[in-house]
Amino acid sequence: MVLQLAPEEPEAGPWRVELLSTVVNAVTRRRPDRGSSGRPAVLAIDGRSNNGKSTLAARIVGLVPGSVVIHTDDIAWEHSRFGWADLLMDGILVPAHRGQAVSYRPPRWDEHGRQGSIDVPAGCPLLIIEGDGAGRREVAHLIDTVIWVQADEMVAAQRSAARAADPPAADLANQAFDRAPFDEDGWMAEEIPFNTAQRTWERADIIVCGTPEIPYDASTQIVIARPQAHPLPGSATDLGHLTSAGQVTTAPDNRGRSQDQDLLALRSLQSAGARYLSKPVIRSLLCRVPGAPPRAGAPSACSSRLCSWSFRPPSPAW
Repeated sequence: MVLQLAPEEPEAGPWRVELLSTVVNAVTRRRPDRGSSGRPAVLAIDGRSNNGKSTLAARIVGLVPGSVVIHTDDIAWEHSRFGWADLLMDGILVPAHRGQAVSYRPPRWDEHGRQGSIDVPAGCPLLIIEGDGAGRREVAHLIDTVIWVQADEMVAAQRSAARAADPPAADLANQAFDRAPFDEDGWMAEEIPFNTAQRTWERADIIVCGTPEIPYDASTQIVIARPQAHPLPGSATDLGHLTSAGQVTTAPDNRGRSQDQDLLALRSLQSAGARYLSKPVIRSLLCRVPGAPPRAGAPSACSSRLCSWSFRPPSPAW
């Protein structure tokens, strides 16, 4: 399975099929202080436009009675496309972390007379923040789990066109106050650099494919992968047990298509390695690719094209 993605975003993989219920059970258990405050587990579902975030959020809510989804579009309405981190933190996440009920009206709602409020009842077991930027760095300390939804850009563009022709209820609710049509070009002019700067896929706990091409049951399963750069196996946020043998179906390994994908994966591992693993361990891992001999000291001792690329020259930080 090969996805067309933004140049800076590597494709996750290998893709695996997993029961959605298994993922949800793992997410709801990752609440470090559930005994002290009664707060909900907080899940951020992030990703680019039309990648399948809302669909995934709706499926998860259906499995967790009493759970709540908050769409970042509701927070951002008439305020800023991406400058709403303080509203999310102060209006929703901080009180939710205290175990308090939330009934929040963003400032622009009052200014423009929008009805209703954003509500999270006390005792909510799972709070889902859904939208582009849901897992942004500014709120990371208030998020328990981040899912990044990755999808083919061409399919996402087709979804965007269909969405514009027949807007869903959520889009109609967030229509501009002056009823101006959605500014696709203006949105993308901010979305692209925002995601390039945030690189949330590198901090995600799970990558979910929003345009899967391997067989799976859309009613009970999802297609997932462990992020390439983070978390590494055994880290505090590793959810690798979700893809253990016997529980998943592995997509075919398409190494034959080119070695560029392997180079990108090794670059991600190398960039994460300074934070997680020692230099000898990183070198050992980088040499364990198909066809590469064991590393024996100096970089020149390894004849693998991948390994020699990865260490030409070695990073001064090591």
